[in-house]
Amino acid sequence: MAGPGEPPEGTPEGVPGSSDDEYGSVVFDESFVRAARLQEFSARERMRDHAQAVRSRSPWARIGAPRQVLVLVLLVALAFGTAVYMGVRHPYKETPPPAADPLRTTLIPLAPTGPVAGSSARDLFDHSPAAQFSEGSEGVTLPAARKTQHFSESQVLGALAAAKEYVVKSSLDPQVLTGGDTRATRVLLDPSQLAQYDQSLAHPEDDGRHAATGWLVRFDPAKVALADAPVRVRGTLTVTESAGALEVTADHTFVYPLRPARAGHGAAAGADQVSLFTVRREMRFRFDRDDLRDHHIEVAQANVQAGPESCAADAAGYLRPLLAGERAKDEGPAGTDPYATGRTTASLCGVLAAGALPTPSAAGPRGRPRGAAGWTSSPGP
Repeated sequence: MAGPGEPPEGTPEGVPGSSDDEYGSVVFDESFVRAARLQEFSARERMRDHAQAVRSRSPWARIGAPRQVLVLVLLVALAFGTAVYMGVRHPYKETPPPAADPLRTTLIPLAPTGPVAGSSARDLFDHSPAAQFSEGSEGVTLPAARKTQHFSESQVLGALAAAKEYVVKSSLDPQVLTGGDTRATRVLLDPSQLAQYDQSLAHPEDDGRHAATGWLVRFDPAKVALADAPVRVRGTLTVTESAGALEVTADHTFVYPLRPARAGHGAAAGADQVSLFTVRREMRFRFDRDDLRDHHIEVAQANVQAGPESCAADAAGYLRPLLAGERAKDEGPAGTDPYATGRTTASLCGVLAAGALPTPSAAGPRGRPRGAAGWTSSPGP
């Protein structure tokens, strides 16, 4: 029997208020059910020890397995592509360390006013300012190392030791002195200075940048040979901190006993005559933290005074000593043209002081009684 107010045969289909319209808003299709965030446990599951009547469904559960795999592949590809792009186009690449400044060199030959004295090496040394100098590397001594504002004591000691090693190898190594193998000095340099070093030795030029004799001491083996006596050395090493780096200044005087490479080379001396050749090297080295770590050295400046040597001698490739009995030529240094364009060059020359010359005994190298003339050795630099 129909209820009050209803047609006897029920509400017609399609008419507002029918049963289909009445429950249409709460009837869920299959896609809606699969997308539900919550899922009710089944009757069998509810019989178990479940504290909750429903469970949460993972968002991945609403996506089919093939779609999950596709999404995962896309995410992996996107991450890999991003990593490659950032590696190639990263805007914050590490800045390479600054290149070392090029070496600046000043060469000053010291010309004698008379003939170069010749005698035995012992006789010359005994009557020269180098009489009390140390022999060889013993004359290159290290001062006490003290820490600076930004560098530890061990770092300061490392800089001093590296500077000493360069001074010894570039000034006392027989291979280097006689124009031979120079790899012992090359391996110590900062890599950014190697091109300048190689050019200086291959094509030396007295331009303040590419003189081989700014980097090291060497003699032309065709004209000069080392005498059978040790080189005498005296000097100092000092260290300071400047602009975030350590600077070591090496100021040493080297006195080399030399003889002609072949008999008759000297103007008034035989092959057995030895003469002394003095070189004062003021070297300034720079060490940043990378140099200290890699045991490299930056050679910043070299001031070289050498004599007895002629003012007109080209000393860019080799130092050119005047040997026993020889005199300096009368002409002065090469002229400088102030009207010339291009790179500025200026020839420098000095006069070797009389007090810097040895006064060997009148008897010469045979060991007869020496004359009254002699030296009181003067202190080194």
